[in-house]
Amino acid sequence: MQATSFTYDSETRTGSVLLDDGTPVDFDAAAFDAGGLRLLRPGQRVRIETKDEGGSPRITLVTLQTL
Repeated sequence: MQATSFTYDSETRTGSVLLDDGTPVDFDAAAFDAGGLRLLRPGQRVRIETKDEGGSPRITLVTLQTL
């Protein structure tokens, strides 16, 4: 799935993305670390993997979208 980086805190390695429908979804440090990124800037296109937990998605991986 694709999304757009919305927020990122380099201290905690947590943040949020916006899905293509505008829905914000938070990610934790484990999801950020799984993608192997060192930094994320707002507006960057990212690829995410999610797991559905109780009707809402939980991000398990964040990495840069490459074409």
